Amino acid sequence: MNRTASRCREIVGVVKRGYGVASGIAGDTRFPRGTLQLQIPHFKTLGLDLSDCHPGTINLDISPLVYTVGVPDYRFAQMRWSSDVPAETFSFCTCRVYHRGTAVPGWIYYPDPETKPEHFHDASTLEILAPWLEGVGVGDALTIEVDAGKVVVG
Repeated sequence: MNRTASRCREIVGVVKRGYGVASGIAGDTRFPRGTLQLQIPHFKTLGLDLSDCHPGTINLDISPLVYTVGVPDYRFAQMRWSSDVPAETFSFCTCRVYHRGTAVPGWIYYPDPETKPEHFHDASTLEILAPWLEGVGVGDALTIEVDAGKVVVG
């Protein structure tokens, strides 16, 4: 990430439990290995390689703040990734994830709520993709650093 004082923003939140559908732990028979396992090859074909990321999201509660995606690094409109759900639009913004002295590159993963068929998150929940971070759990504080033009927080 090109880091400049005027563009870089730190966002602090608390890890919360997600639906478990992205990772496959929810037991959804349509996606037994998770939605991300099905989506990641499509993202790679379109130019975004997420092979370094754990195939599950870190759900970061930043309330009372809310966010919107500004200018993402990648946006894939109406991507058909499964015959079981309609096509969806996805945006990705680079970020840096900090947890207990460890920093790793990551992505804010944003399935557009206008095209997402189910499992909605509120505007205070960021979904993060990153390499496996040992010890991250529900209730942990987590900080991300993101370009302020990519993710607008207020």
